[in-house]
Parts: sequence; structure tokens; C-alpha cells
Amino acid sequence: MALNRDFTVKRVRWGERLIEEGLRLAAVLAVLIVAGIVWVLVSESASFFAEVSLLEFVSETRWTPTFADPHYGIAPLLTGTFMVTLVALSVAVPLGVVVAIFLSEFAGDRVREIVKPILELLAGVPTVVYGYFALLFVTPLLQVLIPGLPGFNILSAGVVMGLMIIPYIASLSEDALRAVPQALRDGSYALGATKLETALRVVLPAAISGVIGAIILGMARAVGETMIVAIAAGTEVRMVFSPLEQGATVTAFIAQVAKGDLAVGTLPYQSIFAAGVALLILTLIFNFFAVWLQRRLREAY
Repeated sequence: MALNRDFTVKRVRWGERLIEEGLRLAAVLAVLIVAGIVWVLVSESASFFAEVSLLEFVSETRWTPTFADPHYGIAPLLTGTFMVTLVALSVAVPLGVVVAIFLSEFAGDRVREIVKPILELLAGVPTVVYGYFALLFVTPLLQVLIPGLPGFNILSAGVVMGLMIIPYIASLSEDALRAVPQALRDGSYALGATKLETALRVVLPAAISGVIGAIILGMARAVGETMIVAIAAGTEVRMVFSPLEQGATVTAFIAQVAKGDLAVGTLPYQSIFAAGVALLILTLIFNFFAVWLQRRLREAY
């Protein structure tokens, strides 16, 4: 019996060690993949910045790398990306958080079993379908409400993009809300608070870290989206100051020109990677701001 017990203990220990090594390998692979992506972007864009000054890249307001008179100002693409992301988050954050609160605090098991698969279905719809939905349905509807709205516009693309990322924000936020200990809810009810007051003033502040994390994920998804903006927002590269205008994003430009027509090693080809670096830095800035906001909210509550 003692030998069998020792053999079982050793087998469990070897199994735990194997799992630990597998998890460590997965973590190392994730770091290596990110490092590889950064290396490709930086190494290819280094040749670009050897010929184009960084000052021109960030201050020039024209982006025409494939024209006869090339200009390499990334500002128009960044303004388009920022505007689309802002519209998408304006739609997705309130709706996603409201859906998460409803599923976590008010919906019964039956309703949750119906709504959750629908949210997952929305997350699985191809983005090209969302793009044509924005172009052929949402845009004509908005043109009725806003006369003079162009056929390609950032508002339509942003609204549909917001609908697309609602499942990401709602699902992760719901998980964070459901992870709040029931004792907090019971204490709030004991003090006379209603269910709505408990959800908004107790549960939501307690889960704010997870909710902010969900919003960060949704924001990253919006910044990196390609097909919706390429189809519905237009491809005209211009400075964008209103969602009622058409414009191009960084990802739309990359998708437009990266079709094999550019010779490898040329400046227009390398501009793709420079735009990718700018998008990466923009995403990092958004993430750092979100982490800072997350800490401030955590301290406040």
C-alpha cells in the first residue's frame, strides 16, 4: 500500500510539473510572438524613417505615399482612427455595461441562456458582413435622420463597429460583476438599498477593474478593425474632425495598399510598416490611459 501511495504521489507531482512547464511555455511563446511582431514593424519601418523625418511623419497633414508627389504625414489616418474608435466606444460602452448589469443582477437563468448565445453569435459574425450592413442599411437610415450625410461616413462605420464590440464588453463585464461576493449584495440589501441601487453603487464599483479591462479589450478591437471602415467609412485620406465626414483609418490604408502591387523595399511599401508602428503606439497610449483610469477609479471606490 505504501509503494502504491508513493507512486501515486510521484505521478501527481510529475503531472503538476508538466502542467507548470506547459503554462510557462505558453507564457514564453506569447512574449516571443509579441516581440516578433514588434521586431518586424520596427525593422521594416527603420528604413522608412531613414528617408522620411519623424517631424514630417507626425506634423504633415497629407498622406499620399503612392502618389507622384508623395507626402508622409500620418495625422489624417490617426484622426480617422481616433474618430471611428470614439464613435464605437460611445455606442458599445453604455450598451455593453447595461447588458452586463442586466444579465448579472436582474436576468433569470432562462433569460440568460437565451441572451448569452445571441451575444456570442454577434461576436462571430464576419466583419465584412458588418461592413455591408453599415453601408447598405445603417447609412441610408442615418441619411434620413441627417440630411446631407455622405454615402461613406465615419458615423455609420463607428455605430456598427460599436454594435460589433458589444459582446466583448458585455460578456467580460458580466463575468466581473458575477465575481463580486454575494456578501456585498446582502449587506446592501440589509441597509435598505434597492436592487438597482445595489447594482450601480455596490456591485459595479466593486467590479470596476474588470469592467475597465473589458472596455480596453473592446477599444483594442475597434482600433484594429479593418473591413467595416474600409467598406463604410471610405478610403479618402483626409483630416477628420467630425463623424459626419468620410475618412480613412490606419488599418483601412494598410488593407488598401498591401495587395502585392508595391515592390518590396520601396518607400511606399515601408510606409505600411510605419503606419503599423503608429497604430501600435496609439494602442499603447490608449492602454496606458485606461490602466491609469482603472487605478484612479479603484482608489476612488
